[in-house]
Amino acid sequence: MVTTVKRFRIFSARALVLAAVVMVAMTSTSHANLPDFTELVEQNHKSVVNISTTAKSEAMRQRQQQNMPDLENSPFGEFFKKFLEQQEPGTQKQQFDSDSLGSGFIISTDGFVLTNNHVIDGAEEIIVRLHDRRQYVATLIGKDARSDVAVLKIDAEGLPAARIGKSSELKVGEWVLAIGSPFGFDFSVTAGIVSATGRSLPRENYVPFIQTDVAINPGNSGGPLFNLDGEVVGINSQIYSRTGGFMGLSFSIPIEMAVDIADQLKDSGKVSRGWLGVIIQEVTRELAESFSMATAHGALISRILPDSPAANSDLQVGDIIVGFNGGYVDKSSSLPPLVGQVRAGGSASVEVIRGGEEVSLEVVIGELPGADELAQSGRAPTPKVQNKLGIEIEPLDDQIRESLSLDSGGVVVSAVSDGPAQQAGIRTGDVLTMIDNARIESTDDFDAAMQGLEENSSIAVLVQRPQGPIFLALTVE
Repeated sequence: MVTTVKRFRIFSARALVLAAVVMVAMTSTSHANLPDFTELVEQNHKSVVNISTTAKSEAMRQRQQQNMPDLENSPFGEFFKKFLEQQEPGTQKQQFDSDSLGSGFIISTDGFVLTNNHVIDGAEEIIVRLHDRRQYVATLIGKDARSDVAVLKIDAEGLPAARIGKSSELKVGEWVLAIGSPFGFDFSVTAGIVSATGRSLPRENYVPFIQTDVAINPGNSGGPLFNLDGEVVGINSQIYSRTGGFMGLSFSIPIEMAVDIADQLKDSGKVSRGWLGVIIQEVTRELAESFSMATAHGALISRILPDSPAANSDLQVGDIIVGFNGGYVDKSSSLPPLVGQVRAGGSASVEVIRGGEEVSLEVVIGELPGADELAQSGRAPTPKVQNKLGIEIEPLDDQIRESLSLDSGGVVVSAVSDGPAQQAGIRTGDVLTMIDNARIESTDDFDAAMQGLEENSSIAVLVQRPQGPIFLALTVE
């Protein structure tokens, strides 16, 4: 019995030693697979700069508040709110000059610097500080609010320029690194992985952001995002946060887009973007079924703007764009960045689903104009007509048609009762212009469309509202 116990103790000791060796080996292997960023930082940190600005604080505050979206908890909203709290301490200094802080990086040896537009917006003076503490007053070459990119120039030569990479080659899960000045701590280094690519954010239709979990905080804005080869693949631009600090969601502007915008700003002082001239919406499962699609994808055209490139093409309302210039359109948000990359006057190939079949078209792209607002006006009541969908309609007068920018057709929903229309979201005041792919030019067209509907069928209805057109799917009872 004693011998057995001794042997067990010896065996247990050997097992523990073996287990410890295995654990050490596994730990060493695990550490060996982790990247070492020291050489990357050593070779590239000199191209990163600190940016500070001065401006009359009241003017700057008004500008920044105007640029903040009205979406609660949006990336820009919380970012700027916290940023302003950090930079404006609530003293009498607010009546005079106010310092702003951000980052940037050198893109040429003769002193061109890239940063974010929101870092320098409203500034009266921009100070660029290099890694060796040299400071320069920078000249603003140009800025673009839509992409949040700005180009600066400092009077210096022989500067360490960053190497530009290709964000299009980034893969989800790939290691990336950021260098910047979060909360004023110069040349701080943070690392993480690519969480997603081509990410669309609220009110940011023309930038397919790179999403990472790299720690980005106020002051990092405008700094570079590096890949493991030491190449810049993005400009750190936004964070999503409920507190104003880092919460694991950071967004960077793809470097190819930023460089293209910088080149345009240097050449002409403005940015030209492609414009198609369509109002689009997401394709839901119900809409996909009504359009005879196996899966829900693409961008559904709910309206074609007059005198637009789309109006001069073969595109039609009800077309679902699934491909643009070789790029796959998975969601409606995938389309604007693809269109914006085409220069005005260029031709683009468009793949659409029409009547359940795929059709290839060619469209000459125009230049993106400023945003237009739809006018709103009242309407006078006219005799009502009832139909089996549980709604009452009336003819559309010219005043309402003009206010909604409709060329022709349409009927107004004057009352909605319990039924398929109400369940689909149709409401009083909506203008119906298409039902089950049939255009509605009058009340007679509406009656004819009702007669052709089959029970338990899923159909798409195009509704025009002051905010714009939208397709709704409903099931006929």
